[in-house]
Order: sequence, then C-alpha cells, then structure tokens
Amino acid sequence: MQIDFADSEQSTLGIEWELALVDGQTGELASVAQEVLDQVTANHPGLQDGEEHPHIKQELLLNTVELVTGVHHTVSEAKADLQRSLDAVREVTDPMDVEVFCAGSHPFSPPQLQPVTDKERYAKLIDRTQWWGRQMVIYGVHVHVGLDHRNKALPVMDALLNYMPHFQALSASSPYWGGEDTGYASQRALMFQQLPTAGLPFTFQSWGQYEDYVYDMFTTGVIDTGSEIRWDIRPVPALGTIEMRVCDGLATLEEVGAIAALTQCLVEEASQQLDVGWAIPTMPRWFLKENKWRAARYGLDAIIILNRAGDELLVTDHLRNNVLNRLEPIAAKLGCSEELAHVDKIIERGAGYQRQRTVAEASDGDLHAVVLDLIQQMRKGPDA
Repeated sequence: MQIDFADSEQSTLGIEWELALVDGQTGELASVAQEVLDQVTANHPGLQDGEEHPHIKQELLLNTVELVTGVHHTVSEAKADLQRSLDAVREVTDPMDVEVFCAGSHPFSPPQLQPVTDKERYAKLIDRTQWWGRQMVIYGVHVHVGLDHRNKALPVMDALLNYMPHFQALSASSPYWGGEDTGYASQRALMFQQLPTAGLPFTFQSWGQYEDYVYDMFTTGVIDTGSEIRWDIRPVPALGTIEMRVCDGLATLEEVGAIAALTQCLVEEASQQLDVGWAIPTMPRWFLKENKWRAARYGLDAIIILNRAGDELLVTDHLRNNVLNRLEPIAAKLGCSEELAHVDKIIERGAGYQRQRTVAEASDGDLHAVVLDLIQQMRKGPDA
C-alpha cells in the first residue's frame, strides 16, 4: 500500500486546541456546541449554511469545540490565529452565558452523561468501544510540525518519543474524574489509550513497514481512514507533518505556545541531525511505556528514563539543565525564544494538575471552584 507524504515546508506548524463549553453559573458541561458552531458560521463572512468554519470545528462530544490554526512559520503567528478563533467563539458564547475552558478533563461532570455529536463516524466509535468510548470526556492540544521529506517522518517520531514524558508532565491537567481525585497528574493519558490504535506508536525501520502496518489495519477492519490511527505521536501523510498528540488540554494560550515551541524546536533539531547523517537515539518500548506511566502518575515530579542505558533524572531537572538550554539557538532561529522560555514558567508556576489541586484545597474540596478558576485563567492568563 503506497502512502504519499504531502509536500511541506520544514518546521512550519499548526495547532489544534480542544475547548470545553460550560454553564457560566454552575461550571457544568454544556452540550451546546452545535448552536455555537451554527452561529459562528453565520457570523463568518463568505460561508454558506451547512459549510464548516475553516478554524472552528466539531468534536466527538456536544460540549466541545476545537480551534484549528492555518499553517504558520512562527509560534506567535499560530497563537494569534488561535486568539482570533477564540474571540469568534466568545462573540457567540458570552450572550449565552456559556464559558470555555481547557484542561485534560472536566473535574466533576459525569462522563457517561455527555451527548455525542450526531455523526456516523462518532456513532461507530461509541458502538465499537462501548463503556470506554463513553468515558472520553477529555481535551487535548495537538501540534503539527512540517517535514520537508517523507524519510524524516519515522525518525523524527522516534526522536519525539524520547521527550514524550516531558510533554506529558508539562501539560498534565486531569487529576479529577467524575468528581474524584484519581491520584494521577493525567487521568486523560490512561483513559485515551484504551481506544483502538491509541497510545504509544509502534516503531518502524522504514516507510515501507509503516505502509504495511496501515494496510493491515485497513484489511482487518481496524480502521476506515488513516486519521483513526490515534497514536500519541504520529506522522500525518496528508499534511506532510509529524503530530504531537500526547498533551493534556492546556488552560491558557501562553501554555499552548510553550508546548508548541518545544515541539517545533525538537522537530527542527531532529531534522538538522538527519540532514548531516546522524542517527536518532531510541529507547526500548518498555522504557517508553514506563516513562508515559510515570509522567501520567507523577507529573512534574516524575523521575524519567533518559536513554537506552537506563539513566534517570527528575523531568524538570532534565528540562532546565539540558533541554531548554540546548534548544535556545534553534528557538532563536525559529523565532520562538519567548515561547520556549515559557516552558520554565510552567515549571515555576506549576502544571495544570498542581494548580487545580491548589484551588480545590483552598476551597475545601469544591471542584466548582476549580472550573471557575480554569475559566478565569483562559480569560486572563495563567496568573489570573
């Protein structure tokens, strides 16, 4: 099975940001996405009835909208794109007394009671996955980075897998599930991997092996389209990108920019190494799986495995003492130095799961206060 890889300019990027819609008074999830999307489309010049907005999309659940950027060269451009879409959503939701927020999960609304968007592909997913599918009240941030050659896709995926726990820890923001503290920094990470083809990607020695895998998945009925391969990190041949999908939802545009900058810089670094003939170091799958669990469980307190030799280090120490310093020249070249520096701000301020627990503790365990705080963070920034 031949899978073509679209032409793409190296290290261009796009971002997808999934947002939860909630009642402005109670903080409960509000299943009003269709009404919001209809009005957003009506407000957009040049769109006809039934035509989808180019940057504001449907998702699995009726309590969710997704903001999708165009293709950009810099993180700041992508952030401005997201802000325009967010403003367009608020133009509709504010008069409805509906608020938006983003985290890996909603702290207290019952997952199994959330209506699914009326589309055949979503109905098929729920029918197939049953209880697990009905639990997917989760929100994430996806970052696409362009690659200038198909042969870079799988090695760059391997490179990003080495940093999967860093992304998981920085973005972890789903400690609560159905009103209960799970004890995990990211409940979303463990929940999402229950879907078919979700979770850690397989590794391949060649593009041909990857094509064989996709063919096998089609032949055996596991997938109907390539987009149903839902790995934490995946090549997207139709766009000519590598997509980082491991991240929990991020509460603020500043944090989205930080994660996007880290992704863009790591992809550019790997691309440069491949251009000069260097091999990308890899780790055994069992180390990758353990790293994902540690980051989901302990977040920024995770001690992660760094290499094939089994060396370990606190994830924040590795970020501060190695990764961020090493990537700064690349960030300067890509024009995202300011956004990359915000990674350290996440560590200093605390990741989303830490901030949520702090608010809950200060509010005698009231998770409504957590949602209201998330709403204010999205409106006013992480220091709101």
